[in-house]
Amino acid sequence: MHTAENSKYAKTHEWAHMDGAVVTVGISDHAQQEIGDVVFVELPKVGQDVQAGQNCCVVESVKSASEIYAPVSGKVVEVNEALTSDPALVNREPHGNGWLFKIQSSAPAEYENLLDLSAYKETIK
Repeated sequence: MHTAENSKYAKTHEWAHMDGAVVTVGISDHAQQEIGDVVFVELPKVGQDVQAGQNCCVVESVKSASEIYAPVSGKVVEVNEALTSDPALVNREPHGNGWLFKIQSSAPAEYENLLDLSAYKETIK
């Protein structure tokens, strides 16, 4: 199970948790607090190729729309369909059932280059 402590982070506030070659992606608790109440999530398409740092998802709140970036390169293999009917899961469980999508990583070393929780916390001070 992925948690805030055993995940890696992009400077753009996405978290990532690798299990084998599959990386589950969501937004950090800090990011969901900054975004506010999530009302809609535009998920990437399963089968879509993504590059690390590429915009591939949009999270809309009552305040604004925020682009979400792929923390690693690869192919989207699953999206969190539960967000279609309950986008607020992103707010309630950002590191649990509020995950966004999963990527079959084509460059596992990119995951290792992401920030650990301590380094990520330094970027949001």
